[in-house]
Amino acid sequence: MTGGPTFREKSVLHSVPDIDTSEALTERQKAVLDAALRLLVEEGDHLTMTAVARRASCSKETLYKWFGDRDGLLTATVQWQASKVRVAPVDGKGLDLASLTASLERFASDWLKVISSDTSIALNRVAVSHAGSGKDNLGAVVLENGRFALAKRLKPVLEAGRRTGLLDFADAETAFRTFFGLVARDVQIRLLLGDRLKLTEAAIGGDAARATQQFLALFGAKTGPQGL
Repeated sequence: MTGGPTFREKSVLHSVPDIDTSEALTERQKAVLDAALRLLVEEGDHLTMTAVARRASCSKETLYKWFGDRDGLLTATVQWQASKVRVAPVDGKGLDLASLTASLERFASDWLKVISSDTSIALNRVAVSHAGSGKDNLGAVVLENGRFALAKRLKPVLEAGRRTGLLDFADAETAFRTFFGLVARDVQIRLLLGDRLKLTEAAIGGDAARATQQFLALFGAKTGPQGL
């Protein structure tokens, strides 16, 4: 990539504004990150720049040029994986219950697909094992570019729902955490602990719709022109 900060510079500055890096990546870089994710599944904590270069059929010099170092590469893989959780844009002026519901369901469905994938499970296991160990800052990277960045992307949708009278909450962070909890339930911890839980497309769709309806039951405005 040319111009702008590298992924390593972004991770050091903690200034990544949005997790959706897909537009900034070339197809070749996406293929390299996919190779890194596959290696994380296979090797976990033993991931090296040499192994990624060999698997992706590129030079280590290219990896260092693109991502800076191993931490930069891990940051980029987290961002790439998290970018698969999309937030459907909403029109604040014309927002209605149907479009708000669709946006929330899409977020929930994408997030369940991502956290239940082998790559995310492997990545999170490595991050958890590193937390507080002093090895590197992977745990902070996962939080910054995963959960925290997802909150930054979904909160504007929640705020739009409040402005149009569809939602009623005092604090966007509390509303987001509630929705996150309704979607995740105990799925992520079970997967991290080795439960061979298999989520089908139909099951994920059903869970996403159920979590959305539960959230709307809790935070849906009971009065107003567009009250639920």
